[in-house]
Amino acid sequence: MVKKEIEEGKIFAVLGYIGILCFVPLFLKKGNKFALFHGKQGLALFIFEVAAAIISMIPFLGCFIGVLALIIFPILSLMGMIRAFMGHYWKIPVLGSVAEKITI
Repeated sequence: MVKKEIEEGKIFAVLGYIGILCFVPLFLKKGNKFALFHGKQGLALFIFEVAAAIISMIPFLGCFIGVLALIIFPILSLMGMIRAFMGHYWKIPVLGSVAEKITI
């Protein structure tokens, strides 16, 4: 049963890590725990990306945070997509705890 759920939600879970597409698994696969898990993490990542983009507009400190975000967030997204495609539940450090608190 678990393998079937993972296989059915795998593509949606991968899409969850591509920016605003994080809403696809959250709305289309609500009953799939695997897709929902990765969709919530993708949503947390997207929220932090938007926040980093806004903060990056602040002179000096914002520039540093913007560059750091440009390095870290794509790596986390890629790692999430790879883990989702492999059928693994992977909790993103720090953001995974935030994602667990999201209720849909």
